[in-house]
Formats: sequence, C-alpha cells, structure tokens
Amino acid sequence: MPSLSLPQFDARRVRSYLFRLPLCTRALLVVIVAFWIASLRLSWFQQWAALIPAEMNLQSSINPLLRALIICLTLLLVYRLNTFPLLHVGFIHMIVNIFALTPLLERFEAENGSLPTLLLFTGPFGLLPGGSYTLIEKFIFHANTAVQGASVWVFLLLASESIKTFKQNPNFALGPYNIPTWTIPLILNLFVAVLVPNTSFLGHLCGLAVGYLWGLGYVKFLVPNEKILRWIEGKLNLLGRLPHYVSVDQKTYGRYGVLPTTATPRPVPTLAPLGSTQRLGP
Repeated sequence: MPSLSLPQFDARRVRSYLFRLPLCTRALLVVIVAFWIASLRLSWFQQWAALIPAEMNLQSSINPLLRALIICLTLLLVYRLNTFPLLHVGFIHMIVNIFALTPLLERFEAENGSLPTLLLFTGPFGLLPGGSYTLIEKFIFHANTAVQGASVWVFLLLASESIKTFKQNPNFALGPYNIPTWTIPLILNLFVAVLVPNTSFLGHLCGLAVGYLWGLGYVKFLVPNEKILRWIEGKLNLLGRLPHYVSVDQKTYGRYGVLPTTATPRPVPTLAPLGSTQRLGP
C-alpha cells in the first residue's frame, strides 16, 4: 500500500523568505506585534487605539447635516483611523492576520515601492475604510461597534489583486457556472462573517471598497507624483542607507534596488546538441 507523503516544514525556506521581506512590510509587522504587546501591558491601550464610532464625536449643537460635514472633514485628523488596523484582540487574532497579510503586503510593496507603501498604509488605507465605516455605523445603523485588526488591509489587498486577476482571467468555472474573479473577495467576506465569530462584515466591506477603487485606478492620486518620490529618494539616499528598501523607479533600480550595470554583456556561445538527434525506441 503506497504511503501518503505530507509536505515537510523547511525552516531554511521560511527563514530565507523572512530575510527577503522588503522594508515597509517588516516595519508594519513589527508595529503590529508591538501594539499587541502594548495591549497586554497597558490596560488603557486597547480602548485608546480601537476604532470606536462613539469616541469620534463632535459635541456641538449645530445642524446635524453641518455636523456630518465637519466630521467628514476632520476624519483625517483622527488617530484611531490609523491605529485600529495595527491593534488586535489577542495572539490568535494577530498571528492569523499576520500570516494572511504578509504575502499580500510584500507583493504590494515590491510592485509599488517602499515609500508609497508607507504613505498609503499610514494614511489613506486606514483613513478611507475606517472613515467610511464610522460614517455608516453612526449615521445609517446608529450603532457603536468597535473594530480592530489588520484584516481590513487583507481584504483591501485581496480586492486590489482580484481586479488585476480579472483583467487577465475574467471568470472561473464552478460546475456549469462562470463566476467573475473579482467577486472572490466578496464571497470570502461572506464566508468569514458566517464562520468566524465577532468579525465585522461592514468593516471588511469598507476595506474591499477601497481595494476595488485602488485596483481600478480611481484613487491612484493618493500617492504623490513619482517625480517627487524619486527626488525624495535621491535627496535622502534611501536606496543606499536603508537595507531591503524597494525603489519607486522599478525600471531603473529593479525590484529591490539593484543598480543597473554599464558593462557590455559578453556573448554567450550557443551549445549544439550533444550526440545524435535520432530518436531512440518506438
């Protein structure tokens, strides 16, 4: 009876993968772990960093519509919108999100550069899903459900990747049905909401919406012009000073900032096939 061979865990491959992670991915993962440690040591930290709609309220007697407008304008200044993806309820919550986020974030940084990744994930990619969640939760559902966790980034990046996949492979077959590939993150969100307790379907949906907008190119303006980014990189010599830094100019510096060579490549002699090319056997 043939034995079933299971894939073996190779610590060397895992260590090699971790050593090759780009700079911003490493930094965000370290901050996520630091937030978890802080939540264990400081009793007030969880309440301080979580996204709680009731805590983002303007005490004012002005017209409700004007108050809503002011809230929209001041969302950019509310720190909770940037801290809630870094905070987690417990170790299991944190480690699951880290495993899901790491390959997606590493790929995003490799394609866009370390500086744009840092600007997006410390700004708009927290502000937009968090702000939209707060507005919907407060003014439509009139609820106050606190949310936290990097899963909002996981679904954001999944939505962005699904748009790229959709452009190359619009559908996948499931029996007699053809399902659009861009709907896979939506289906996954439904499964997570049903199977995993205490997850925020609305929070993940807000992350999906921002990811779809990014994948379709509607919010590319959130990243500064590449000329400005190149100037900053050159002025601060980020490529030379920071290990594992991914340059914005992918065509010039390569994926991980490898400078192009000016030496003329030597011609490689072509090898003729060895032995006879006659087919042996029937």
